Amino acid sequence: MDVINFYSVSDDFGQFSNFAAFPIELGGEVWPTSEHYFQAQKFADADYRQKIRQTISPMQAAKMGRDRKQTLRTDWETVKDDIMRQTVLAKFTQHDELRTLLLSTGSAKIVEHTENDAYWGDGGDGTGQNMLGRILVDIREQLRVG
Repeated sequence: MDVINFYSVSDDFGQFSNFAAFPIELGGEVWPTSEHYFQAQKFADADYRQKIRQTISPMQAAKMGRDRKQTLRTDWETVKDDIMRQTVLAKFTQHDELRTLLLSTGSAKIVEHTENDAYWGDGGDGTGQNMLGRILVDIREQLRVG
């Protein structure tokens, strides 16, 4: 089976990264990247969500999302996969070139290859859960069947 690894936005298939510069519209607002939206959803505080939405870069949004001085929403662990799925679906349905790219991967396994994350990524050695890659494969199938 073919495997497509991605991580950095400058990699082949770097567009799959949540840091890639593709704005999405969700919740009646435009978010600069899918990372901005996802990180903001961790918090019940509407003002803090807006600060994340308005920050300049996805890296800054990610840092703000990891700020544990801010109170995480109580159901975060329960809803985070569904929010990621909603985020990725928005990205790949709102940008035709991304839908085309994702569909062009055929039946390949898609892996966020990074030592930095063993939940959303593969942990760098394949032992991680690769949830983002798995969600991309699910979205690809959803787009394929229309």
